[in-house]
Amino acid sequence: MIRTLTIAAAGLALTACATQAPYQQAQSSTASGYADQAIEKDRFKVSFRGNSSTPKDQVETYLLYRAAELTLEQGFDYFLVVDRDTESNSRLRATGGSPAYSRFGFHYNYYHPAYGWYGMYDPFWGDAPTYTEITKYDASAEILLRSGTKPADEARAFDARDVIENLGPTIKRPE
Repeated sequence: MIRTLTIAAAGLALTACATQAPYQQAQSSTASGYADQAIEKDRFKVSFRGNSSTPKDQVETYLLYRAAELTLEQGFDYFLVVDRDTESNSRLRATGGSPAYSRFGFHYNYYHPAYGWYGMYDPFWGDAPTYTEITKYDASAEILLRSGTKPADEARAFDARDVIENLGPTIKRPE
């Protein structure tokens, strides 16, 4: 019974970690979500930080959506993307494997001149861990807010109402 509950709890924990970051304001500088900062009265820096389950294209979509929302909130009609960047942060996560302890009852390390210190790994008495690459994406843009009709010949210009209408159905808000 306890084993079944433990397995169920672990499954729920993994499911909770495997959901994409919802579209919401970030609660801190390291949390998932959007943030914006006024630079001038019509110039803002907008960013969106995803979690390890949020794909790059979704992070960039949320960034554009927030830029459109901000444009309308400030009383403007369209925005120009002056600068835009998406960064990735990757790391390896080890799962499984047995602890690095000797069958003789003591733990040892060794030093390799090219690689540094290593813990003991015994291929006959322990399991090697499996490694998974975890990538998080952060997108940011500097935007200029403008009033009136979007210029047809400006590729960096986005009509805020059109962006909201077209991207709105893809936005996943918190439950």
